[in-house]
Amino acid sequence: MLVLCWLRKELIVLQHSKEKLYYLQKKIPILPSGRVFVVLECIVRQWKQDAKTIFVLNHEEHVLCSTITIINYNSKLNFSPCGCVNVICSDKTGTITKNEMTVTVIATSDSYKAEVTGAGYNDHGEIHIHKCESIDRARESIYRLLQVGVVCNNAHISGDTLLGQPTEGALLAAAMKHGMYNVAEQFIRLQEYPFSSEQKMMAVKCIPKYGERKEEIYFVKGALERVLQHCTKFADRTGAYQLLTAKKEKDFLAEAYEIGCQGLRVVGMAKGSSLQDLVYVGLVGICDPPRPNVRESIQILQQSGVNVKMVTGDAQETATAVAAMIGLDTVHMQVLSGEEIEGLSDQQLEQIITRVSVFYRVTPRHKLCIVKALQQNGIIVGMTGDGVNDGVALKKADIGIAMGRNGTDVCKEAADMILVDDDFHTIISAIEEGKGIFYNIRNFVRFQLSTSIAALSLIALATLIGIPNPLNAMQILWINIIMDGPPAQSLGVEPVDKDVVKQKPRNVKEPMITRSLIVNVILSALIIIGGTLWVFKREVSFPFDAQTIFNLKRLLVCNTRRTGVSPYLGRWEGVI
Repeated sequence: MLVLCWLRKELIVLQHSKEKLYYLQKKIPILPSGRVFVVLECIVRQWKQDAKTIFVLNHEEHVLCSTITIINYNSKLNFSPCGCVNVICSDKTGTITKNEMTVTVIATSDSYKAEVTGAGYNDHGEIHIHKCESIDRARESIYRLLQVGVVCNNAHISGDTLLGQPTEGALLAAAMKHGMYNVAEQFIRLQEYPFSSEQKMMAVKCIPKYGERKEEIYFVKGALERVLQHCTKFADRTGAYQLLTAKKEKDFLAEAYEIGCQGLRVVGMAKGSSLQDLVYVGLVGICDPPRPNVRESIQILQQSGVNVKMVTGDAQETATAVAAMIGLDTVHMQVLSGEEIEGLSDQQLEQIITRVSVFYRVTPRHKLCIVKALQQNGIIVGMTGDGVNDGVALKKADIGIAMGRNGTDVCKEAADMILVDDDFHTIISAIEEGKGIFYNIRNFVRFQLSTSIAALSLIALATLIGIPNPLNAMQILWINIIMDGPPAQSLGVEPVDKDVVKQKPRNVKEPMITRSLIVNVILSALIIIGGTLWVFKREVSFPFDAQTIFNLKRLLVCNTRRTGVSPYLGRWEGVI
């Protein structure tokens, strides 16, 4: 609209003056009438594509992996550093894995072991106890363990639908397979100590609902090493409580290590009359399988120069086992814990951060340290998160990615993008779409600059060498309208090449118009000018046709989906 108003004003002022019509003739080719439309067209196209690929750009404020950003709904266009992302730090649970928890292994404190079959949040499955002297004692010991998991629990299962956290749902399902229903209703909860990423454990204080004895009982579950810190005893096969010695504690930790090496999440259980005097009753191993396409997605990202680092609150053995399943290098790369991060200075962390592939026992505070250290190395960082405390790290990251299903509102507000399905593979789709849009806009700029400079220079050159203008004002206006119309704008809606995601990340400091693009534009403009003048010398009435054909040929060259290399023109595509 602004362009049309400007053009109307010029036409009124010129009043058909021959000299000023020539002035208009020179001004028309440099009008930026198509730029805004193509940019907006790319944005709308991206929003439509986002809906198909199940990721949401938060409040239209930031466009992940693309070059256009809309800030505060004021249509202010800006360049964002995506498509340039070098490292993606991804949570394990729910993003890399399915977040479909199932208890598969049970190990009690009195050395009874069992395997659990079935999947889903239901009672479809059985608990197979390993060979032992007394099955009844084993079942009783497993009951005491699962009782802790059921009472210290906030989830509910209705039919096959879980209302609550998957880890707690897995414990409820395991108890149901052991014939334990409505166990939590046998106790009255007096107080809850909720799970936190710092404490890594949850506790509830209860009293029995029935019977005369109303003694307070604490039920605790969480990371085994944290639970054992509060335990002073363990239950043996007779049901008696034995003193928890350092040797016995090492045995329990070794048992947990073996289970964790299978890629299972280990959750310890304890109960007692005081949080500082608990009785250890055993642990469970919970399976959370990786998503189907995660390994292939990570391989694609690594081939394109994007490193993936896994961030998890699980134990080292669990984290490294899952990392090996999904193709992360844990042999040549290091693994780092949250405690080790706290023991390093900022400079030390910056030096080793690029050699770390897995971060375990990590809290939101550690996530922020990871982001800062990577950015100090000049790396563009994408960070995922779902908790309230993850908001700071997501805000600090160049690309903050929140989980749509399990993410908190605070986390979603702080993020630049929301994964509606919490799937890691969706990040690949976002990067693919963003890179494609960047190349489309750059191809459009290449084409527009080439044709505009060629038309403007043709008129100027004809004036300087004293020959008649090859094109009159109406012809130039016609070419400009046609080239800024559907042919040029079609460059902005080119479908994304599936191989574009394999391209190396762009340098965030590299401008849209680079030196090579300028050389490309100048050479192509010179060929268009030379060809038009050659035709004009041969036949005075054909320059308009020649100019149009050259422009359409340039459009064909720029009408590529990735880097501007035409499969038909080979090495000469950058010149024509």
